[in-house]
Amino acid sequence: MFQFASPYFLLLLALFPGVFYFRKHRQMRPVLNLSSLRKAPDIQPSPMLRIAKLLPLLKYTALCLMILAMARPQWGTRQVNVLTEGINIVLAVDLSESMAALDFNYKGRIVNRLEAIKSVIQDFIAKRNGDRIAMVVFGTHAYTQLPLTRDYNTIASILERLQIGAAGPNTAIGDAVGISLKRMEDIKSKSNIIILLTDGQSNSGELSPQIATDIAVQKGVKIYTVGVGTRGQVPFLIKDPVFGERYVHQQVDIDEAALKDIATKTQGLYFKAENTEGLQQIYSTIDSLEKTEVKTQTFAEYNELYRYLLIPAFILIGIWILLTHTRFVRVP
Repeated sequence: MFQFASPYFLLLLALFPGVFYFRKHRQMRPVLNLSSLRKAPDIQPSPMLRIAKLLPLLKYTALCLMILAMARPQWGTRQVNVLTEGINIVLAVDLSESMAALDFNYKGRIVNRLEAIKSVIQDFIAKRNGDRIAMVVFGTHAYTQLPLTRDYNTIASILERLQIGAAGPNTAIGDAVGISLKRMEDIKSKSNIIILLTDGQSNSGELSPQIATDIAVQKGVKIYTVGVGTRGQVPFLIKDPVFGERYVHQQVDIDEAALKDIATKTQGLYFKAENTEGLQQIYSTIDSLEKTEVKTQTFAEYNELYRYLLIPAFILIGIWILLTHTRFVRVP
């Protein structure tokens, strides 16, 4: 990163236009009076006279370099260290087959539920500062997609590559909470929250949602639950081996009572999201409720560059002094 440590010295450069104007318009007393100057234009200037006209350029270039050196140009690096512990956030994302329901509208086009939540979660991640975020995905099974990290670019990249059905067709909410609680043990923090996003009922897994919730209460982990999509008949795009791609409507239900129970027992909140705008509002609300005061220290290390300007400036001014006091000396 380049900067001037004392940039106010650069204002001295504004004096040069005035100096040039004064030199051009000042009245000079004639050195030699001639009765006529008609033949003077026909006299070709000697090479030394041409060099003499360049002498002021040496002087003013040297002065410009000295002024730039006084402004102290610097080149270096700037490092910001985050001092706060932050909070631990686990994003538990449902990848069951019901997430393929096409009941969301995003930027004027119909998208499935997973595609709709991706952009909203991306915005949520971008707003966090200093917090550690992990990602757990679940369907029939639940597993860690990414452990707790502050590498938000990696989180965004992993999120973009999530695919429906990658964890199986069913929904194991209890296992998702259990794996999320396990990730909380990796790095201790004063505040731990889980954002559980699902669109179905728990119908798979080894750990029941009730037992997982009780464990979360014992560990003091807050769970925000988000029910995604509408209830009832929703459209799905299927690939029929005979008729090709076509839309069918299937029944999808969300166990809102269970999600509300999880949120209430852990002192979190339950949200219902039936459209993209609702999802955005939900994550904005969570973002405002779970703020961390981040303290930072800034360290900077710069290399001074003024010597690279002063050396050529001294050389130019030395040449100017030498020439104006020898070959090009001016006698009043």
